Order: sequence, then structure tokens, then C-alpha cells
Amino acid sequence: GEKVGLVGLSGSGKTTFINLILGLFTPDSGEILIDSQNISQVSEQSLRSQIATIPQEPLLFHRSIADNIRYGSLGASDEEVRQASKKAHCHEFIMRLDKNYDSLVGERGIMLSGGQKQRIAIARAILKNAPIFILDEATSALDPISANIIEKMFLNEMKNKTVIIIDHRLHMLSCLDRILVFNEGKIVADGPHSELLETNLH
Repeated sequence: GEKVGLVGLSGSGKTTFINLILGLFTPDSGEILIDSQNISQVSEQSLRSQIATIPQEPLLFHRSIADNIRYGSLGASDEEVRQASKKAHCHEFIMRLDKNYDSLVGERGIMLSGGQKQRIAIARAILKNAPIFILDEATSALDPISANIIEKMFLNEMKNKTVIIIDHRLHMLSCLDRILVFNEGKIVADGPHSELLETNLH
């Protein structure tokens, strides 16, 4: 149920930390536990069904916008797709496209801007509604106004979820429960934003 931020210079270990949680890497030592269960003892499908990830470079398929959003929950209705889109603030631009939700995005989403692709990925994650959200610079491709709107929506939507965020926006980090500071593959500080400011580790 905590909201945890990861900060540190490029190459300090933040993305590796996330990839370990996703089961993409196997730890050399130690354990990764979710609800006291070692993730090495569960199937990859079971693990990833519990986690919604929004990467910095979202992967879109050469299908319709609706199909790309519904990838988060294949059985979702058209109305559920629309509601997720509205929460991710992409419904407006989708409705301006020639075929609305049936518009094809092209290979790797080439028909959309970076910010539009990011909002589609956010809508997909909202639709999945997993208990754990991982955001890797999820608002990096958005303009500041859109990013602030999305951040407020996230904090509202994720009240009862576990959230891990890589972000460099001070406003976003100040809203989180804890921040882990990474340096050369190690966590060198762990605490609330206000506490880290006092120790000059921000």
C-alpha cells in the first residue's frame, strides 16, 4: 500500500531494481517477497498479472487504439476502455481522430506523438487495475500541464495500491510515502521526502 519513489543518477540501479521485481532478472542472492511470497516460486504469468507497468518508452501494437488499451484487460467492455481513457486524459484526442477508438496506431505507434502514446499506455495500466503499479518516468513525454493532471489522477486512483515510481519531479516525489536514493547499484538513503531534504541527499 505504500507509494515509493526511486531516485538517482542514470545507471545507478533504478531500472534494474524494477526489472528484478518484474522477474526479468534473477537475484544473485537474497529474496524478493510480495505478500511474504518469494516471486521465484510463482509463475511469470501469475507475477505479472499482479503488476501494471508504465515504461518510459511504451510498447504499442499495430492494432486499433481500443485494442492497445484493452491489452491491459482483454475482457474489458468498450465503456470500460472509454472510462480508462478519460482518466488518462486521452479520450479527447482519440475522438478527434478519423476513426476514433478504431484508428490504427501504426507500427510501434508511429501515428501518435510521444505524449499520446504515453497516455494510451497509462489508460492500459488503469484498465488493468493491478494491485501494484510501476511507473518508469511515466509522465516524461507529457507537457507540464498534462503531467500535473496525470499525477493528480494517479494519486487519486492508487490510494489502496502499492506504487513504485521513478520520477524526477519534486512535486510528485513530495507526495510519496518514501523515497529510495540509488547510487552505484546501492540504496544509500531511504525515507520521506522531507527527511531526505534535511540530510542533503535529494
